[in-house]
Amino acid sequence: MRRLTSLGVAVSLALAAAPAMATAVEPAVTEAAVTELGGTLPGGATWAAELPQDWNGTLVLYSHGFRPGPDNPAWDPGFDSTAQALTDRGFAVASSSYAAPGWALGTAVADQLGTLAAFSSAAGEPARTIAFGTSMGGLVSSLIAETPDSGVDGAVSTCGLLGGGINLNNYQLDGIHALAELLLPGTALQLTGFRTAEEAGVTINALMGAVQQAQATPGGRARLALAAALMNTPTWFSGDTAPGRKDYAAQQEAQYNWLLQTIPFVVGSRVSIVQAADGDSGWNQGVDYGSLLWDSEQRGQVKALYRSAGLDLQGDLGTLTAAADIPPDPQALEWMDRTSTPHGELLMPVLTMHTLADILAPVEYMEEYEETVADAGAGRLLRQAYIERTGHCTFTDAERVAAVLAMDERLETGRWANLAEPRQLDRSAESLGLGEADFIRYRPAEFVNDREYPQIPGDEDGDGDGHGHGHGHGKGQGKGHGHGKGS
Repeated sequence: MRRLTSLGVAVSLALAAAPAMATAVEPAVTEAAVTELGGTLPGGATWAAELPQDWNGTLVLYSHGFRPGPDNPAWDPGFDSTAQALTDRGFAVASSSYAAPGWALGTAVADQLGTLAAFSSAAGEPARTIAFGTSMGGLVSSLIAETPDSGVDGAVSTCGLLGGGINLNNYQLDGIHALAELLLPGTALQLTGFRTAEEAGVTINALMGAVQQAQATPGGRARLALAAALMNTPTWFSGDTAPGRKDYAAQQEAQYNWLLQTIPFVVGSRVSIVQAADGDSGWNQGVDYGSLLWDSEQRGQVKALYRSAGLDLQGDLGTLTAAADIPPDPQALEWMDRTSTPHGELLMPVLTMHTLADILAPVEYMEEYEETVADAGAGRLLRQAYIERTGHCTFTDAERVAAVLAMDERLETGRWANLAEPRQLDRSAESLGLGEADFIRYRPAEFVNDREYPQIPGDEDGDGDGHGHGHGHGKGQGKGHGHGKGS
């Protein structure tokens, strides 16, 4: 953060004259003098803000992503350059640490809204507030968009985990279930309920060794492709362009490289989620893995690699389905539904932004989120933007600021018009002098890992939350377990 004005002076000046309305025209760009504000919220989270002297009245309320800890600062250094670009254009920026690192969804929404209240007390109430989040923070922003009387006017979710925490646990489980059953048959390997890093480490080491060994043979590579498909692993790893549509060998090599990077993080991070939910919400009991692959965009690649290797794909899918016997922890499932799952009931405009090859928040999540919002009758409030690039949250400052400007204009005019169209976003981004922009028109493939909540004690409607959202579209489940595709 850039300390250019003292806290006491800042608060007195801000309280004396807070702007009444945000301008709809992009302000002239100068390196703004900013005032740092901050403090500690009653729940223990710290908050920080940067207030430019020429504040335009709009606050960007930033929600950061997953942090393993122990450090848990209020201000995310990874957002520094974007925050400066925003304050240079008259926007104030505020963020919180959340009350604890890790899977912080139990308090994150309240922490962010507490930050908004603390900022308003110190600097004056914003004319409008835009919730902006990255990764897990993108999920936080989408949950804020469903929170009544939040004081927030619009949300921008970037690289967000918008399939929600339950789908996160399940799609990762589907992938590691396939790796364990096909590469380590007969091995009693823990896949869920990790309570310690040591427990997760045993599984990580076993899976990493098996993956590296499998890559050496055609049959191993085919099975890695199947597991990767079930885990929504991108087929584009590096370079400016993705492998050709039928360049299955290059696609599989990309998936292998992603798996090597991903397995330690996703398995290790489950410890934090289990600790937060006091149990593991992930389950695959009753899942039909043949149906999951049938709905996957990557089924052509998997079938071709299996055929080339002379392996029995249907036999392997049958093995996975027969071994799918992991039930959810009912308490954890209820907690994850209540704290970590969007239900699509938007109360404000939302703009999502996603790269095409994101390993930690698969782009297929955007299809799932769009479907959830449409099912809730709020589709008119949602727009989605895509960036032709690989990586998780690998946006340029130009792209991030363009998304904020688009939302600010949407709130000013009350209409989307063409604000979220790729050409318009590109023009806006490239006019900022902040770097390149690669917005593209795109429609993501089906997210195949969602399923109907299982029947649990005390939950007669079977949605897993105890009160009846009916969330989940039932793809990939065996007969009698769901509806829709795969049932």
